[in-house]
Amino acid sequence: MANTSLRIYAYNLLHFVRWWESFHHTGDIAKADLTESTLLDYLRFQSELQPPPSASTINDRVADADRAIRAEFPDAPCQVAQGFQQSFLRRKPMGLGRQRVAMSRLRVREPRLNIVPLSVDEVARFWSSFRYARDLAIVGLMLMHGLRSGEVLALNPEDVLLSEAQLRVRGKGNKLRYLPLAPETTQLIDHYLRLERPNPCSAALFAVLKGPARGTRMTPAGIRSLFRHHRSTSGIQLANPHRFRHTFACDMVRAGMSLPALMQLMGHADIETTLRYVQVTPQDVYLQYARAVTQCIRPLPRSAS
Repeated sequence: MANTSLRIYAYNLLHFVRWWESFHHTGDIAKADLTESTLLDYLRFQSELQPPPSASTINDRVADADRAIRAEFPDAPCQVAQGFQQSFLRRKPMGLGRQRVAMSRLRVREPRLNIVPLSVDEVARFWSSFRYARDLAIVGLMLMHGLRSGEVLALNPEDVLLSEAQLRVRGKGNKLRYLPLAPETTQLIDHYLRLERPNPCSAALFAVLKGPARGTRMTPAGIRSLFRHHRSTSGIQLANPHRFRHTFACDMVRAGMSLPALMQLMGHADIETTLRYVQVTPQDVYLQYARAVTQCIRPLPRSAS
């Protein structure tokens, strides 16, 4: 399990333990105390908070608590809350592929997130607020290659194959994928390596440029601080790494890239995940249809006289 996932899992379990202490006035959890309604009580408690956590947060906490209880008490009766079944088959998008087992149905409904990609003007304004090649390269990797912020931070110099215009990326689960580098990104990375990267420096590609931590690998907090500063200076309040990833996906689809190719670029194991990033407007449908028709004109059959 990755460090980030492990930390989230630990926080979720800590939240469950604190709820247990406040609800049962004891920090000790015994098998006899776990009933079929334990997880349902935990879910109801979170749903009634004001303001309530997001639906995905509630579901993650309940699922992690359920997983931990099953690991510690395999025979605990709260594995399946009363009135809920443990798993069910979820159909694949458009009916393609085999059905798969989904998570426990003990969960609240998650509204579909509608993340609007940035416009060309918003990207240009945000881009113009940067001055360092390092920062421009970071943004370019997210905007023109769809990298996650964690993938950017994990890059090392040997992952950048400038002569081959390729980038080696470690994605989720430490899975490797090779991406083509756009000429603009190649130039920015080369400029940063030659002129800005500190010497001496850690094994990281993107390092801190100033201060006591100069030369060390940039941290997630450093990325957040960088984007927070440039959101303020550019006035583009919606600019963040994940929205850049959505913008990249939408731009690629509008440019004619197929979903399987986009799936490989973004490092997704399931095309259903890729579909969540793609938002096609009625105008997009019309334009893509018009472009396809002009390239695939077929002669119409003659009508019988």
